[in-house]
Amino acid sequence: MRKLILFFLTVCSLWSCNEKIDLIGDFRETAIVYGLLDHSDSLHYIKITRAFIGPGNALEIAQIADSSYFNTVEATIEEIEDGVVTRTWELRDTTIDNKDTNGVFYAPTQKVYYFKTLPTISSTGIFGTIQLSPNPQMSSLNPNAEYRLKATLNGEFEVSAQTELVKNMTTTASSQNFRFKFAGNPGEYKSTSVVASNTGNARIINAKIQVQYSEYIGSDYETKAFDWVVGESDVLPNSSKSFGANGLTFYNRVLANVVPNETIEKRVLRGFEIQITGGAEELYNYIVVNTPSSSLAQSKPTYTNLSVTDGYRVIGIFSSVQTIQTFRPFYVSPQQAFIRSLDKNSTIELCQGPITGFLQFCSDHPADNANNESFACD
Repeated sequence: MRKLILFFLTVCSLWSCNEKIDLIGDFRETAIVYGLLDHSDSLHYIKITRAFIGPGNALEIAQIADSSYFNTVEATIEEIEDGVVTRTWELRDTTIDNKDTNGVFYAPTQKVYYFKTLPTISSTGIFGTIQLSPNPQMSSLNPNAEYRLKATLNGEFEVSAQTELVKNMTTTASSQNFRFKFAGNPGEYKSTSVVASNTGNARIINAKIQVQYSEYIGSDYETKAFDWVVGESDVLPNSSKSFGANGLTFYNRVLANVVPNETIEKRVLRGFEIQITGGAEELYNYIVVNTPSSSLAQSKPTYTNLSVTDGYRVIGIFSSVQTIQTFRPFYVSPQQAFIRSLDKNSTIELCQGPITGFLQFCSDHPADNANNESFACD
C-alpha cells in the first residue's frame, strides 16, 4: 500500500512539474432548453439558458444570472397538422420569482420565455353545443397537432425540436360518487385508489392530492393547502393505472403540514384537488436516462430530443404533459344530497382520532350539525 501511495504521489509531482492543466479547456457554446406543453393550460413556458464557463470560482459565477443567459433569443412555436404549419407563436421573455433558493444557481428570479393561448368557450343553443374562440390564433393548443420549437441564439446557431401532445387521459376521480375512505373503526386505516382510467398516449403518470382546509379565528378565516404525492409510475398507452392513497399516510401528512396554533378556534376541511399528470414518451426517456444510478457502473448515456447546429451543443427536453384536475369539495350542494368527499368515519378520525384529534378539526357537514354529532362544528 505504501508503494502504491508513493507511486501516486510521484506521478502527481511529474504532472505538476511538466504539464499545465487548463481547467477551462475548449469551450463549445451549449444551450440548455426545457419546455413541456400542456393543452389544458393557457400559459406555456420555455426555459432557454446557456452553460457558462470562466475563470474564478464556478459557484460565484453561478450566482450571476447574466452568465447563464444568451444575449439574444429569437424563438417560435409552430403548430403542425398533416405536415402544414397552421399557427405560429413568437416567444416573449418574462421574469418569474418562483425559483428554489436552496440551489447553487441564482434565485429566486429567473428569465423564461412564454406564449399564451385561451381556453375554447362552449356555447349551447338551439343548434346544439358549439365551440367558440374569441381569436383563432389564441385558442387552446390542438391535441391532435404536433408542435415545433425553433430558436436562434445570439444570432449564431439554432436549436429545434418537435413533439406530440399527451391527450385522452381520464380519471375515476371525476365521478360524482367518488370519495375518500381513510378510516373504518377508530384506529383502523384504509386506502382509496386514485385511478387514471385511461392513460391516453402518456408513458409516465404522476398522481397528487392537494388537501385544502380553512383556519378560523372568530368569523375570520384563512384557507391553506398542502400537496401529497401519492405515486408515480411508467405506464403503457391506453391502459389504466391505480395509486393507493393510504389512510394512515393521510393523517400523518395532516399532522406534518398543519401547524398547531393556540389562537386557531377551529379548522374545517374544504376538500381535495386530485391532479393526475401524464408525460409523453420523450419525457419518460429523459427521466429514465437521468435517474441516478443504483449500481457501481456510473457511465450513463445522455438523452435529448433537441437538435442543434453543427459545432454547438444542446441538452434538455422539449415534450408535453396532460394534467387532469378534479376538485372534490368536502360536501356538495343540496341538489346532490350533500355527498361527502371524505366519508363519515374518516371525518371522525380526522376530528377526534389519535393522530390529528388535537388540531381542532371539526365537520361543517349539514347532516353532522343537524344530528348534533360530537365532531360537528359549533
